[in-house]
Amino acid sequence: MTTEPARIRAKQFHQTPDLVDWRVLGEGACAYFRTGSLAAGARLLTALAELPGTSPGNPDVDVRADGVTVRLITVEPDYYGLTEQSVELARAVSATAARLGFAADPSAVGTAQVTVDALDIPAVLAFWRALLGYQNRSGSPEDLIDPRRRGAPFYFQQLDRPRTERNCLHVDVWVPHDQAAARIAAALAAGGKLVSDEYAPGHWVLADPEGNEACVGVAGHPGQG
Repeated sequence: MTTEPARIRAKQFHQTPDLVDWRVLGEGACAYFRTGSLAAGARLLTALAELPGTSPGNPDVDVRADGVTVRLITVEPDYYGLTEQSVELARAVSATAARLGFAADPSAVGTAQVTVDALDIPAVLAFWRALLGYQNRSGSPEDLIDPRRRGAPFYFQQLDRPRTERNCLHVDVWVPHDQAAARIAAALAAGGKLVSDEYAPGHWVLADPEGNEACVGVAGHPGQG
């Protein structure tokens, strides 16, 4: 009988030793390795493909001219997140990159998500699913993801009344927990304003000079309960 890997939270992942290359974002655990060329990135990709414990889509690898981003996410019919297998695979990926001489840069990872506030989520979600060619995320009636894993995910947030005083669509920016303060400071210095830090250090609400809102979020911050 095969035992399924235990599911873990972002904070557990961050508290695990030997994972300094990695940061958990909204879409899984991510690491970025500077390779300097497509040819070097291809060498890393080839080596990663030979690691034990890989499966279709896990790891999810993005090879660019300057470096390689590796994302670990377990996708099951009722789950979208991290498992103990993610920890094992993260260690193996880091060891492989180090053996090939590629250094990690945790500050270079990040993701963005579009959040739509809606009164009737099923109706609004159906429109965006058809328009974007997206699909429902495993186990969630409120999330859409790009099946090609290229476009930003969409999250649908429940409204309890019509909203006229502010927009109903904003961007969620996921950053490493140790980069949030710098990213927020840069946004404020560029003319933004802090709307709310009520939920810090989980997330902060900012707005641009014309009041369009965005959230800066982190996953598994050491200061979170």
